[in-house]
Amino acid sequence: MKKKFIVKSNRDFEKIIKTGAFKKNRHYIIYYKKAKYEYSRFGISVSKKLGNAVFRNHYKRKIRSIVDNYRKSIPNNFDYVIIMRRDMINLTYRDMEKSFFKLMEDIEKG
Repeated sequence: MKKKFIVKSNRDFEKIIKTGAFKKNRHYIIYYKKAKYEYSRFGISVSKKLGNAVFRNHYKRKIRSIVDNYRKSIPNNFDYVIIMRRDMINLTYRDMEKSFFKLMEDIEKG
């Protein structure tokens, strides 16, 4: 994922979470907010409670890969913060993808 598609700053994360809408399921919480850019940006968060840095980075890479595969069909002009939940630990990559797609479809529907 290119740098311009990533939400990095803590200020942006907080703004999206505090003022944006959200959808959730057993595996993800996705906060989203209309952005000023012509493209979508994504921030990914995995709690320290779930595991050490190696574990967290492993799951961030998986989520980033899923977002890259799905990014073309995601509506533009939105910022997203994707938070992993504990129930996702036992899922296969395909199940992680299905759960993400289903949640993004709910967001697109409104």
